Amino acid sequence: MHELIRLRDLALRIAIEVAPIPASAQPRVPAARTMRTSSKSSDIDLVTELDSATELAILQRIHEERPGDGVLAEEGGVSESSTGYTWVVDPIDGTVNYYFGSPQWCICLGIVDAEGEAVVGVVHAPQLRETYVGVRGQGAFLILNGEWLPLTSTPEVSLDMALLHTGFCYERARRVDMGRALDSLLPRVRDVRRPGSAALDICAVAAGRAHGYYERDTKPWDSAAASVVAGEAGSIVIRSGDPMGHNLIIVAPPQLAETLRRELAAAGVVD
Repeated sequence: MHELIRLRDLALRIAIEVAPIPASAQPRVPAARTMRTSSKSSDIDLVTELDSATELAILQRIHEERPGDGVLAEEGGVSESSTGYTWVVDPIDGTVNYYFGSPQWCICLGIVDAEGEAVVGVVHAPQLRETYVGVRGQGAFLILNGEWLPLTSTPEVSLDMALLHTGFCYERARRVDMGRALDSLLPRVRDVRRPGSAALDICAVAAGRAHGYYERDTKPWDSAAASVVAGEAGSIVIRSGDPMGHNLIIVAPPQLAETLRRELAAAGVVD
């Protein structure tokens, strides 16, 4: 367990050290959007030069400190592990938010063990001045102004009282099905939010700012770090489908998570 704490502390240091790279370059008004961009899964799925620069800085620090650890990173950094630990890295989760000047984006560093279980998670949101950390079996915390606040997810709530977070993938055809599922749920819940960062959505459940979260077609780097935080705060994480393709993730307290799973299945969401 001491090793996991050391890994958490290293991940936290790295996230804080590299944060000025994207934070200092974020365009806060349209006239400042001078960074180079390209597209990934579709024409509306952005990647910026700051995603790549931030990932490079993260990987350099990991290789310096833990040369035997593996890496799975969003912008293409991949290496095998000889230690049993693999870092799952999202340099900027919420790139569209980042590009358009919203503070709702974060750096995500998750660590997966040899069995494929996420055991350490750090989600650092520089512009929000919030950092979420979690270690398997050791709890989850929100760090605010240097103070570590223990996290406990919201208690169980009926579907009609649930405040949900969700998101949408960048495949236009898949959005038709997502819209139908949202249309089915929206009249039957308290409300639905779509902030634009999967990791921060999951952490919102951990922090009690939302009752549950669901989304289709996320990738491992979107959820690995935040899932540790949510799990240690008392929520469960339900995943189905292909982790690198069509899939579904649900994060909520156990009873609400099962209710959401049934409702989404009834609405045709069965990845």
